[in-house]
Amino acid sequence: QLAESGGGLVQPGGSLRLSCAASVITLNYFTIAWFRQAPGKEREVVSCVSVGSGNAFYADSVQGRFTISRDDDRNTVTLQMNSLKPEDTAVYRCAARGFLGSARSCADGLNYGYWGQGTQVTVSS
Repeated sequence: QLAESGGGLVQPGGSLRLSCAASVITLNYFTIAWFRQAPGKEREVVSCVSVGSGNAFYADSVQGRFTISRDDDRNTVTLQMNSLKPEDTAVYRCAARGFLGSARSCADGLNYGYWGQGTQVTVSS
């Protein structure tokens, strides 16, 4: 129900723009998160945006380099990734969940019921 696009191979310092598109649900009614998982590492929340408040979260490792945004007209959520580093190499997946209350941070990584298949991001020279 979610589909990512925009991954690929980029040199260090380069940029990529990932998109998460929905075919059944309307994304502006959902909290959206971008996860990534590198080989041998645990999955982590890279960035997320909460439904209602619109508050955005960024992992420390991407703060200042990545930007998450909603495009309600296109029913997509994008992740603009700048100044990419080799350690950003991973499979990136978007996920969505409904409103769970204002006390829940979208960064807890829990209860995401809708997932995309993932897109590979490789940062290498």
